Amino acid sequence: MPIRVLIYEDNETMRSGLIGLLAYSPEHEVVGAFGNCAEVEKHLYELRPDVVLMDIEMPEVDGLEGIRRIRKIDNALKIIVLTVFDDNKNVFDAVYAGANGYLLKKTVSKRIFEAIEEALAGGAPMSAGIASTVLKLLAGKKPDKEYPLTIREREILASLVNGNSYKMIATELGISLETVKTHIKNVYDKLQVHSQTEAVSKALRDRIV
Repeated sequence: MPIRVLIYEDNETMRSGLIGLLAYSPEHEVVGAFGNCAEVEKHLYELRPDVVLMDIEMPEVDGLEGIRRIRKIDNALKIIVLTVFDDNKNVFDAVYAGANGYLLKKTVSKRIFEAIEEALAGGAPMSAGIASTVLKLLAGKKPDKEYPLTIREREILASLVNGNSYKMIATELGISLETVKTHIKNVYDKLQVHSQTEAVSKALRDRIV
């Protein structure tokens, strides 16, 4: 069964390009493509997407508001932001709103299929420049609040912030996938969050890692 993809992009050329790119893959199906998020709630119920590709700047209802509306309905749906913006404010606004990944449009043709796979596997795909921005903002900052995380739990949380999937974390740290899942459950409990998006947002907001 193909992965159902819903697109929000106001630039008609870019929107058509995304549809055409995804059409090359029998494993993906574009179930809808729209120029803004004015009817996002209706689209979710009618189209049942597995992944949303979301632009930020759009008329009427923009991408950030669209993400917030989606999260009021569905916390599990994967949302990947596609944008030309790589400034700090847009990156963090998107993460805080509930985005699972953040790709620059110039990298889409090379990264989109990998990013969708990463997001569905529990990762947080980011363009290299975005990941670098996040790391620079966090470098040298002490946490605003103290959380009783172990060294291993902090390593895994940092890896989540870097956009790594559970499988990638297991390989990176030389531990089993089940061990990674156990550590992440403990991280969620200690941070009092219920999803990877919330954990990453809290890690960035409170400068935990």
